[in-house]
Parts: sequence; structure tokens; C-alpha cells
Amino acid sequence: MADVVKTWLPWEDPDSFLGGVPAGIEVDYYAGGDLPPSLDSVEFYVPGYMGTSGLALIKEMPALKVVQTQTAGFENFLPHLGEGVTLCNARGVHDASTAELAVALILASYRRLPRAVKNQERGEWPSSYVEMDDSLADRTVLILGYGSIGEALERRLGGFECEVIRVARRPREGVFAITDLSDLLPKADVVVLLTPATDETRGMVDAKFLGALKDGALLVNVARGVIVDTDALLAELGAGRISAALDVTDPEPLPAGHPLWSAPNVLINPHRGGASTAFEPRVARLVRAQLERYTRGEPLINVVAGPPR
Repeated sequence: MADVVKTWLPWEDPDSFLGGVPAGIEVDYYAGGDLPPSLDSVEFYVPGYMGTSGLALIKEMPALKVVQTQTAGFENFLPHLGEGVTLCNARGVHDASTAELAVALILASYRRLPRAVKNQERGEWPSSYVEMDDSLADRTVLILGYGSIGEALERRLGGFECEVIRVARRPREGVFAITDLSDLLPKADVVVLLTPATDETRGMVDAKFLGALKDGALLVNVARGVIVDTDALLAELGAGRISAALDVTDPEPLPAGHPLWSAPNVLINPHRGGASTAFEPRVARLVRAQLERYTRGEPLINVVAGPPR
């Protein structure tokens, strides 16, 4: 490692954003657009949040050792990762924001808040509603992909008097294996998707999966759109058997005129899971800590691909 580590960061004032740039770090700003002159010497790279413009550059950086994402998902980085480059994700950064949104989507769907918004836009105060709103109390919520965000979600569900079923790829104490889903899905009133997009999970929520849900179940996707078979979901929504609240879709962005926009019983949020005021202070703490670890020769955290460092 050089005495000074050349680093690309996506913040114009990194000293202010990070609360001080660690000693031994020399920063160039890059968030798309004109390239800094240090392409051949950059060693530590933090791409912009949700940006894709800098991914192709990764293989053009001969001195690159570390890529630190600002997202928990990292699958889009893997095809661009050169040999010997360590990839670290932002596990933990989005826990609060994504968990809050999952709760918000459940409550908005159950208490029919989109209907209230439409009534407000029309200036209408209905004299009565024939049906009662659903309540989260006394319901069973299945969290599929129980990791740090799932733990954050369960903490937030703690005051809603509901039961939580935890499911992950590998079983552990208190957490079921994904192979148990066929027995668990019929018990769930709400299924929250938090799994990463992998070859194993793409299209996992298919007609068979959705068909195992009880009538009136709510599917909440705050993970990745490709986990859900959109045609199968449209069929269930069209039949009026289940409802859905989606922060992510497949395709994404969802084009104008796509049948999901007009499907019944669906609430669509345009991929805003991590976009809250909780994001920036958490990503700043992570990046600063990783830079400090790297300059001291200490092991990095959140390594998801490449050699450990």
C-alpha cells in the first residue's frame, strides 16, 4: 500500500460529509461526468449512490484494490470486478430506512391510504365506508431474507401486536430455512421480501409461490424487482385474491402504460427504500471507518466478493 491512498469519492466536500478525511487519504471527486486525472492510481473507489455510470470504469483502474458500495445490493457490480479487487457492500446502512418503508407500505395498504389521498384530491369526504380497514394487529408477517434489515423490521413491528416468521437461506435458531416456505407461506398474512437478487432468488416469487398464499395476503417487495414474476403477480392481482405493495418492480423503472400501474390492489413506490435522512450519516460513518481500516492495514468489513483485506 502506498504512503498516500488515492481515493475516488462521490461527494464534492468529502471532509464535511465524512466528518474529516482520514490521514493518508488523498481524494478526487467523481460522481459521473469528467474523469479525474488519477484513473491509473486510484486504489479505493466509492461509486455514487444508485449510479451505474462508474461501473464500467472499475476494470480500467489498474491500481484499484477496493470498491465500497453505498447499497446493500451488489450484484450489479460483480460483472465489472477485476481480479484481485475487493468488493464491500453497505450492509447496515439502509436498515432503518428500508425497515421504516416496509412498515409504511404495510400500513398504507392495510389502512387504504391511497384511497384517502384520492378522496382528498377530489375534495370528497365519504359519509361512510361499507368495509372495515385491515389492521396489522393480530396478523402474521413472514420476513423472507432475514438479515440485518429483517432484524430492523422486526424491531419496528414489535409494537404492532403481530407475529413474525423469520426465513433465511440457511436456518438458525429462531429462523426457518427457505426450503420450509411451502409450509410457512399459507400461514402468512403479510410476506415482506428482503432477499438479494441472485441466480437462486430470481423469479422465486412465481405462480406456485403466490398460489400458496392465503386469500387476502399482502406481498411487500422492498428487495429487488426480479425476485417476483411480474406476470404471475398480475394474474393474482387481477383475480383480486391478494394485494401487493412494491418499492421495486420488474421492469424498472416501470414504463408508462405497464399493466402494473393500473392493476387492482397494488401500491407502487418508485424504489425509495434507502432514500431517507437516515442514509447519509450512516454511509458517512461506514466509508470513513473503511478508509481508516484500510490505511491502518486492518480487515475491512462487509466484504462480499474478492480477496479479504
